[in-house]
Amino acid sequence: PTGSFKDRGMTLAVSKALQDGARAVICASTGNTAASAAAYAARAGLPAVVLQPEGAVASGKLAQSQALGAKVLAVRGSFDDALRASQELAGRGDYALVNSVNEFRLEGQKTVAFEIIEELGRVPDLVALPYGGGGNSTAVFRGFRDAGEGLPRLMPAQAQHRATTLASAIRISEPVHADEVAEALESCGGGIVTVPDDEVIVAWQELAALEGLFCEPSSAAGVAALKQEQLEPGTVVVCVITGHGLKDPDTAAKHSPAPIPVDPDADSIARAAG
Repeated sequence: PTGSFKDRGMTLAVSKALQDGARAVICASTGNTAASAAAYAARAGLPAVVLQPEGAVASGKLAQSQALGAKVLAVRGSFDDALRASQELAGRGDYALVNSVNEFRLEGQKTVAFEIIEELGRVPDLVALPYGGGGNSTAVFRGFRDAGEGLPRLMPAQAQHRATTLASAIRISEPVHADEVAEALESCGGGIVTVPDDEVIVAWQELAALEGLFCEPSSAAGVAALKQEQLEPGTVVVCVITGHGLKDPDTAAKHSPAPIPVDPDADSIARAAG
C-alpha cells in the first residue's frame, strides 16, 4: 500500500502494538519504514513518531510520512543515532518500536519467501536483495528456513560507501542485523556483494528501460550485485525489488534526460521524437 516491502512486516508489528495496548509507535527511518509505520498507525488510530536523519530522506518518502499524519522529527545525526534514540524511548515504555528489531516485523517480512516458493513452484537457487540494516535479508532467510523446502543462496547487496550512497534506503553505516545476516549466509552458502553507486544506477536504469520496472535506486542493488556473479546457465534467480520509483523522484529526475521543448505541431514533434 505504501510502495515498499516494509508493509509486509509493518502490518503485523502495528497490529501487535495495538493488541498490546500501545499508545503510540516510533521508528527511525531512511524513509520507507517511516511511510509504512505512518500508514498502518493511522489505520490503527495510533500516533506515529518518525525519527529521520536530517536532510537524508528522499522527498517522496518524506511526503508520504507527513501526509499520513506522522510527527516527523529530523535528527541531527545518522540513521544509527536515530535508531538508538528510538530504542531508548521505547525502553521507557512510552512507545512501541516498529523498526526491524521488532520481531513481529521480521515475522511479517519472512512471508515473501513463502510467496516466492508459491509463485515459482520451487525454492530458487539464488535470491539477491538490497542490504541496508539487514532486516530483510534476515527475514527472507527465516522464511525459506521455516518453509522447510530447502535454502537458496542469499546475495545481500550493500553500497560501497554506506554512509554517503545515493541509494538512500540502504544508507545505513551500522547494520543492526549484521550478526544475523552473517549466520544466515553461513547456513545457506551465500555472500555479501558490495556495489558502487554507478553500478546501482545502471541496474536501476536497465530495470526501467528493459523490464518496465520503475523502482527506487536502492531497490536495484541486488540486480547490480548479480552482474558480478558468474552463474551456470539454468540457474533460477530471484531479485527482490524493494521500493517503488516514486519513493525517490529527485534521484530519478537527476539521472534522466530533461523533457525536450517542442512546438505544438506534428512536424516539430516528429523531428524531436525521431
